[in-house]
Amino acid sequence: MKQFIMPAMAALILSACGNTVNNNSTTDSTEQDQVATAPAPGIKLKDDKLNAIYQHYVHLTSALVKGDVKEARLAGNAIETGAKEISGAESLGAAAGKITATADIDAQRTAYATLSNDFISLVKKSGLSSGAVYVDFCPMAMNDKGAFWLSSDKAIQNPYFGEQMMTCGEVKETIQ
Repeated sequence: MKQFIMPAMAALILSACGNTVNNNSTTDSTEQDQVATAPAPGIKLKDDKLNAIYQHYVHLTSALVKGDVKEARLAGNAIETGAKEISGAESLGAAAGKITATADIDAQRTAYATLSNDFISLVKKSGLSSGAVYVDFCPMAMNDKGAFWLSSDKAIQNPYFGEQMMTCGEVKETIQ
């Protein structure tokens, strides 16, 4: 009986997020890592200090996609430090500090939701001088309350669930 319940539950979860199971994937993990870690060429925020933080935000997102607590802490520390240089980024710095202070991936992902909301607001306020970033949304994150994050690629790589539900989510907005 358990053999039938687990696959059925997995299918239900994936279908709730609008995804299908594909056991014949040809994308290897190296390609996925490159997508998650490398910001798209040509993306530049108008605010130079915020632009510097963006590189660390990409690093943090990638670490959470991979479930890498140590890398998330490193990126969080860099964001916390950079946020001190930006007026109005106190909440961003505080959320980054929570990521740095914990070795619990779930706690990091919860703080990341707050950090992402703050960062998205700052990016919208600053604007981009080149390129485009995408505001992604996962409806199942944060106990089905949903959560946003920024991405430099239209392909969804979910930092809230990582490998459990890598492609859960959708692009809600494009910032150019």
